[in-house]
Amino acid sequence: MLSLKLPRLLSIHQVPKGYREQGILFGYRPPRSSATDCLLSVFQMTNETLNIWTHFLPAWYFVWTLLGRLQGGWEDPQAWPLLAYLVTCCIYPLASSCAHTFSTMSCRARHLCYFCDYAALSTYSLGSALAYSAYVFPLEWVGSTFHHCYVPVAVFNTVVSTSLSCYSRFLEVESPRLSKAWRTLAFVYPYLFDSIPLFYRLYLCALEGCSEGSILLHYKHTGCALLTCFIFATHLPERLAPGTFDYIGHSHQVFHVCGILGTHFQMEAILRDMAERHSQVLLPSSLQTLCSMGVCVTGSLLVIGISSVSLPLIPEPPHRDKSH
Repeated sequence: MLSLKLPRLLSIHQVPKGYREQGILFGYRPPRSSATDCLLSVFQMTNETLNIWTHFLPAWYFVWTLLGRLQGGWEDPQAWPLLAYLVTCCIYPLASSCAHTFSTMSCRARHLCYFCDYAALSTYSLGSALAYSAYVFPLEWVGSTFHHCYVPVAVFNTVVSTSLSCYSRFLEVESPRLSKAWRTLAFVYPYLFDSIPLFYRLYLCALEGCSEGSILLHYKHTGCALLTCFIFATHLPERLAPGTFDYIGHSHQVFHVCGILGTHFQMEAILRDMAERHSQVLLPSSLQTLCSMGVCVTGSLLVIGISSVSLPLIPEPPHRDKSH
């Protein structure tokens, strides 16, 4: 008979090194949990519970937005970059939520879950690039060499980003700081490249002034993105008070919230630009949009496959400290 009794939660010294989070002392789920235990833990207060819900619930908001846009007419070629972007907005929080839910089934499952999570984030960066290319590019750059190369470079960046972030997991046990640095780089540099046309627009508005309705939303999105990166890299606030934010308020939860808010502001800004500038930009064809997404997904799946086959190369962490 199936037992619904939830397993006892563990302290940081009772889980393998690869499962530990800096500044988080209690609330760890057992590292050999079953799939049922993982699903039930969603309704138990652990140090992962809010990580799961802060991405699971917003994902359905983006799904609702996507469905609304599909009802508005997916046949319109002007809408294809937007639809591709919205699909990636749905995928990355769902992938993250699933990764946090099932990451304690085994060491191998943990790595596989986060490989898929990283690939979804990289795909989201391409979705942003497709939307920026279609609706956000500075008008004086439309049709330029950079504009024509922008999406192909973004496709390349997504594959490199997935590769770097997956590779970072192979360094996690023996070189955690280097692993963190590689992972941060893997997501910061595609964002910086994607945002070049946006940063130029913000610079011109600050220098010369402008009345575009999307600019304030773009500023909000950029602020959230910078805050997201800062929180991810610094492990604040739990780094300053270990054990205080184990269940509520630690950096990964704040990181999730800031990331979702940033995506929301980005989506609203893109929709505003699409409405105001639709007759002034150079739109890619639906085939170009599909091909870009197809190459990105194929490349990311190939990276996940290679990384999965290479998992035996990752050193196994000791189950717990010898002193305990």
